[in-house]
Amino acid sequence: MFESLSDRLQTVFQKLGGKGLLTEDDVREAMKQVRLALLEADVNYKVVKDFVARVTEQAIGEEVTKSLTPDQQVVKIVHQELINLLGNDNVPLQEARPGPTVILLVGLQGTGKTTLAAKLALHLRKKGKRVMLAACDVYRPAAIMQLQTLGKQLNVPVYSEGTDARPPDIAARALELAQKEGTNVLIIDTAGRLQIDEPLMQELNEIDARVNPVERLLVVDAMTGQEAVKVADTFNQRINVTGLVMTKMDGDARGGAALSVRSVTGVPIKFISSGEKIDGNTLEPFYPDRLASRILGMGDVLSLIEKAEQLYDADQAKKMEKKLRKGQFDFEDFLDAMNQMRKLGPLQQILGMIPGMSQLARNEDLIDEKQLKRVEAIIQSMTLEERRNPDIIKQSRRERISRGSGTTITDVNALIKQFREMQRMMKQLSNQGGGRGRGGRGKGGKGGKGGGDIDPRDLMRMLR
Repeated sequence: MFESLSDRLQTVFQKLGGKGLLTEDDVREAMKQVRLALLEADVNYKVVKDFVARVTEQAIGEEVTKSLTPDQQVVKIVHQELINLLGNDNVPLQEARPGPTVILLVGLQGTGKTTLAAKLALHLRKKGKRVMLAACDVYRPAAIMQLQTLGKQLNVPVYSEGTDARPPDIAARALELAQKEGTNVLIIDTAGRLQIDEPLMQELNEIDARVNPVERLLVVDAMTGQEAVKVADTFNQRINVTGLVMTKMDGDARGGAALSVRSVTGVPIKFISSGEKIDGNTLEPFYPDRLASRILGMGDVLSLIEKAEQLYDADQAKKMEKKLRKGQFDFEDFLDAMNQMRKLGPLQQILGMIPGMSQLARNEDLIDEKQLKRVEAIIQSMTLEERRNPDIIKQSRRERISRGSGTTITDVNALIKQFREMQRMMKQLSNQGGGRGRGGRGKGGKGGKGGGDIDPRDLMRMLR
């Protein structure tokens, strides 16, 4: 979503970096470009004006202009002001004591409330909570069916009374049942409208009075730009919203809503959501510092680590480490590694979270998800013996593999050649890890550029 803004800002900072010492005119010219970049990203005009004024005031100070690395000082200031703009700190969900904790989801039609209800249920269940969903959108039978289907997939109970009962009554009876069954969290999915109207607000106010939620989360479609900010402001005035969830963050919109909504409404963003898939990768707690780093092309290693930890298998990792040390990495291991990587999310998204690789992640020639599927098809067309011992794959076997995978002999030959190169590099990495390589970290040593250093782009080329 922030690709265009990120590219524009990085271009501005690269120009500053080429100037050495900065004059006040250099800084003001750079801030004009930052201002244009933010406006083009559909950030609220008043928010942009205040943001640029704060950055400029700090950036033309003596501490920056006389610094040995003034361009880095400016980036640091912009980074901190972006964090301030987005809300400074992560704001977790509140809990009711004693429970159950009631979370009321509100928003316009089409923002993804029902899908978000299921994602949130999965997120909380992973934290050990017993969750129940309540279907209170009686105006769209499809919404009730969707919630029931998602609940069944996740093995989360869904309370529903169909389309005949009143939503406030459904919510109240759902709460009674949650209390009886010892449920920790009740998530209530409410109806939306194509636009804000008085009957909608009255219904939400009545539900609120009946169940007394500790969280009123407004689900906002990030694709709608500044309209999302207006909607958030109106909802907040009427029902006292406690938090925002930005959905469709994987879209191609300019992202201005996410950068404006906290400043305009004063309501914290608690989650960001992407895609329709219900898994652990599409709903993330919102951390202002991490999003600011992504926007400036600094990556987001912490979020990547957290995702990886959810999938981490210690026993499997130890087995893989032993194989790598012995140089026994085979196609079976490669296929397992690809599947694990895929669970983290799209490859472009993963690379975008690694510092210094944000622009590489947008290189469509280098990162081709379709090519990864072809690689997977080739490996799956091999026998178990061939995967574990690639040296036996001679010409007749290669022809059979190409036919079975729907690829060409050239594709199969290229993969085997690239795989052998990867095995060689894995041995280098293993030697570095043991302190034997020139660039490795030995006992008390420092990692540095050595003969065994590997360019990340080389690793990506092997997957092509």
